[in-house]
Amino acid sequence: MSALARWFKANGHSVSGYDKTVTPLTEALTAEGIAVHYEDAVANIPAQVRENRAQVLVILTPAIPKDHQEWAWLREQGYDIRKRSQVLGLLTQGRPTIAVAGTHGKTTTSSMVAHLLHHAGVPCAAFLGGIAVNLGSNLLLPPATAPAETTPVVVEADEYDRSFLTLFPTVAIITSTDADHLDIYGHQEALIESFRQFVGQIQPGGTLIINHTADPSVAAAAPAGVRVVRYGLSPEQGPELYASHITAQGHTFRFALHGPQGAVDALELAVPGHHNVENMLAAACVAQAYDLTSEQLRAAVAAYRGVKRRFEFIVTAGSPEQPHVYVDDYAHHPREIEAFLRSLRTLYPGRRLRVIFQPHLFSRTRDFAPGFAESLSLADEVVLLDIYPARELPMPGVTSELILSQITATEKSLQTKEEILRNAETNADFDVLATVGAGDIDQLVPRLKNILNIRWNGAEA
Repeated sequence: MSALARWFKANGHSVSGYDKTVTPLTEALTAEGIAVHYEDAVANIPAQVRENRAQVLVILTPAIPKDHQEWAWLREQGYDIRKRSQVLGLLTQGRPTIAVAGTHGKTTTSSMVAHLLHHAGVPCAAFLGGIAVNLGSNLLLPPATAPAETTPVVVEADEYDRSFLTLFPTVAIITSTDADHLDIYGHQEALIESFRQFVGQIQPGGTLIINHTADPSVAAAAPAGVRVVRYGLSPEQGPELYASHITAQGHTFRFALHGPQGAVDALELAVPGHHNVENMLAAACVAQAYDLTSEQLRAAVAAYRGVKRRFEFIVTAGSPEQPHVYVDDYAHHPREIEAFLRSLRTLYPGRRLRVIFQPHLFSRTRDFAPGFAESLSLADEVVLLDIYPARELPMPGVTSELILSQITATEKSLQTKEEILRNAETNADFDVLATVGAGDIDQLVPRLKNILNIRWNGAEA
């Protein structure tokens, strides 16, 4: 939503909006001249919006609850209301579109694609689902002189509410088709069917780059003439695009890429995790299609710095032998959490790991409680916050206790944000701390950062 807000602002439109809570992102939007209010009241809709209905486009996120008063008023008054995905579809119409879909990994992978092209000087635009560190934004605007009909647009293609079916990509990446959003789909087969429909919308002569773990029927749905490239970490998994000689040194992963467009050795990725090596394989395949040389690709991969709240190192202290580390991550699906925690275990073997997790959505907690418990049990200590409801109302019997009761970690507890902060000040029985979740757990990050900087480095951040 904020990337769209920035795009319209950059193109000379007056932009305003509502959000549930103040965040660093909404504060940044305000500083850029985009008015944001936080109380759901019709009186808070700007006067120019209320007085110029014919000149107003209302963009709706599925995260807005059904009983939202402002949304109801705008509907009653007959405003032109479009879903976020519909607007993305309009903005990408007639443009070469690189759409990155998947139940996890799409934000990182789409940011990688945009970064590789941008770093190599390929004019492109991008609408991302997170703040790319290299760009300092979730929006990349192409040069004003770049012709729209040939300038690629990188978009994060969201499967929630079947949003990605508004897109007709030239290149599609699918990172995963794991079960998620069952509040919308009901069962995984319906989710898989939406991915098949999405793949069926790839433009003639286009390309599908798909993870080897995805449901086989999805790749089979590619139209005749669409090139299909499967990717994975090793040739044993059977993909055409894979990595070899993967080694980790500190936070940097080194590897070689092998694919249908040739091999590139000595790639160095400063964002840790085997899952990020896999994401970079898909992104690099797109970059090769845009004629990046091996030298350009090596330089661009080495310069990539990730996405805010995706394996983001907040505090590092101590020595390599006795590290003290605080990492923040947006993971909110069991497989994402497992990949993240296994990567932490690889980076810091034998170190005591404390994880603070905020479940996101009652429906997701209900559907995946055993999976959450299993992945979180990779930690030595697990602290759970209450469920972040987002767009949902409470469900009887669905609380964080549903996950907590199944966790097998030695220590586990349910705490409030204030209790977590107090415990961080008094209980330092951990080497690695991770905050994990997609709700408002990020509000803890700056305060934990200061507490741990004082404890570990002797000074505030």
